[in-house]
Amino acid sequence: MGTPIIPNSDQPKKTRFFSPWLAYPLALLVWEGLPWAISLLSPHYGWIMGHPGPWNLLGLIPVLAGTAGLISGVAVHSAQSPQGIEWELDKSYLLKRGLYAFSRNPMYLAELVLMFGWVWFYGSLAVLIACAVWYVCFDFYIIPLEERTLEAHFGESYHDYKSQVSRWFGRIKVQR
Repeated sequence: MGTPIIPNSDQPKKTRFFSPWLAYPLALLVWEGLPWAISLLSPHYGWIMGHPGPWNLLGLIPVLAGTAGLISGVAVHSAQSPQGIEWELDKSYLLKRGLYAFSRNPMYLAELVLMFGWVWFYGSLAVLIACAVWYVCFDFYIIPLEERTLEAHFGESYHDYKSQVSRWFGRIKVQR
């Protein structure tokens, strides 16, 4: 018979950190390079002789906005945790400033805006499907998991924040 496995609930949590200097280029590589690779799986509608048409170029507006939001999110996390960006869902801090004052998930929102921009720019059905899958993963799996973790860790403080700030964008009017 083996030794029973006993969880280490009394042990302090070992937090893994990710260097912000790696986070910036990695985020840009993933969110700028991956949509391009996915776009190769389907035709580029609106493109003329291998180049984006005028309407496709308008997709660069949400790409720039999403990139700015993504960089801002990495910067806020980096400022909050000087050792580096905490890798786990159960962070040691609760962000309520910057873009987090207007969205509980500004980095996910920025990533979706970026993907939408790439859908528009590439005119690609494959990127549209990837964007839809990403949204479903965020909205129905990742965000609920993260919210349960934050509720367990921060309790009433997170409930107050959740009642004042929308999941995606905008402040919620609080009746007093």
